[in-house]
Amino acid sequence: MGRLITMDNQVVYYNANIYTMDNTDSARDARSAGRGEDRSISRASAIAVRDDRIVAVGTYADAESALAGGYRKVDLQGLTVIPGFTDCHIHLLWYALKFNQVDLGSVNSIEEAKKRIRKAALQSQEGQWIMGHGWSHSLLGNDSPHRTHLDEAASDNPVVLFSKDRHSMWVNSLALAMASIDKYTPDPDGGVIERDPNTHEPTGILRENAQALINSVIPAPDFSTSKKAIADVIPYFHQLGIVGIHDCGDKVSFSVLEDLLGEDNLNLRVSEMIPLSNLDAAIKLGIRTGFGNARLRIGPLKIFVDGALGSRTASLLEPYLDNPDNVGVCAITEEELTDIMIRASKSAISIAAHAIGDRAVRMALDALEKSKTYRGPDNTKPLRNRIEHAQLVSPIDMPRFASLGVIASIQPIHATSDRYMADKAWGDRSSIGYPMRSLAKNGARLAFGSDAPVEEPDPIQGIFAAATRKRHDELSQPGWHTEQCLKVEEAVRGYTTGAAYASGEEYIKGSIAPGKLADFVVLSKDIFSVNPLEIADTKVLGTVVGGKVVFDQIGLKGA
Repeated sequence: MGRLITMDNQVVYYNANIYTMDNTDSARDARSAGRGEDRSISRASAIAVRDDRIVAVGTYADAESALAGGYRKVDLQGLTVIPGFTDCHIHLLWYALKFNQVDLGSVNSIEEAKKRIRKAALQSQEGQWIMGHGWSHSLLGNDSPHRTHLDEAASDNPVVLFSKDRHSMWVNSLALAMASIDKYTPDPDGGVIERDPNTHEPTGILRENAQALINSVIPAPDFSTSKKAIADVIPYFHQLGIVGIHDCGDKVSFSVLEDLLGEDNLNLRVSEMIPLSNLDAAIKLGIRTGFGNARLRIGPLKIFVDGALGSRTASLLEPYLDNPDNVGVCAITEEELTDIMIRASKSAISIAAHAIGDRAVRMALDALEKSKTYRGPDNTKPLRNRIEHAQLVSPIDMPRFASLGVIASIQPIHATSDRYMADKAWGDRSSIGYPMRSLAKNGARLAFGSDAPVEEPDPIQGIFAAATRKRHDELSQPGWHTEQCLKVEEAVRGYTTGAAYASGEEYIKGSIAPGKLADFVVLSKDIFSVNPLEIADTKVLGTVVGGKVVFDQIGLKGA
């Protein structure tokens, strides 16, 4: 027998201002016939949904005629509807756990940081780890963080404070001792233990791969804590219009997601990246990118090529303007990088290479070019490789993204959050910083995310940043290198169709079209027609994932 058709599994959403983001031939023909013109974005006023799929898009009559039996009707009163957002670069477990850590995001002095750590120490048992996140050299100004500062605040507790970019950590003497780090400990490959120039003693700042020395002694969060943290944060994503993520996770986050999926409690579509440490196991098991289902699937292999701008460890072709002796840190050699990419590609595992500086971007492109002949065992479909961040790109390398079929996975909000730091570090090179327009003009496919917890996972703010190159708290200030602005449509595509392409799911996701998953959001403003400055104040009023209303401020569940 077929599935019973009821009013619970069939819905018509009508009287809406729908931007489908569907660029198929049929959508272009339909909009041309219906409006007598060829618009760049297909439009509609109604959507028919059955179960988890869209069955019709067009007018109210189109939607009605596609359904049989009873169905609910939801009047959207002219509100704007677009496909649901996917955050293409997020650290899910880090973000979820940060709410139980000391928040240092707004700290602008050593004394304020000490005050917050001292408060945490008073509320902790002796010997208990104190974790914090979000501190930034740029906010601390001329103050140099040191282990002794944290010793003064919490001498009986090991303290580890992650920088905003997560590429540096600030620890106290007890944490160093627990990790057996002293003046004789050598810098690990691709890492830096900052030292006092006179005594050679560690200062308490560790960068890049040196952080692993501390991470190895920090007690891992137990499974139940991790599961609760992730489950609790998913509804917040829905409030932001996020229906899916590409997670830079690990075995803990993947296990949690598997558990939620098995319980039918995973109301989020997740592409889970493979940590480099798990590559050999993945190859041995025959796991390939794309394995899974519409809720949870295997993503690309995550590889770090360099560090980050905030920690001055992004690898550059020329020295930092504010530190002429520094060109950043390479987390891996060119030979190792190429070998890893070839091994992964032969096993049908695509690549997501973290590369922020222009030297690192070139290294990643060079290695991808050497491995591009491998298409996996069937040798048919090219792997969808990507470079994460690409914050500084040499003009010479701009066209190589398109020619090599490499996706630029970018976080637009970084451009505006980092603008003053980038000018200080790069000077005139900032004109090719966060080069979204230049990459798009050179044919690169764009996919957008947030890098949360580095930034908040708010796609609306990302769209605003991409379209204006302004900070939401500096609307009256000139945009930063506005020649790199994108059209609003292009910015939206980074979180929708571009995101779906990056995960190889454009046939089921990314646009509002018949046969695709019913994932969409309702907005308070028409972000395509308002003054771009108004985008920053736009609210998500409702979110639907697979036909299920997961966030509702306007009565999407109907009468």
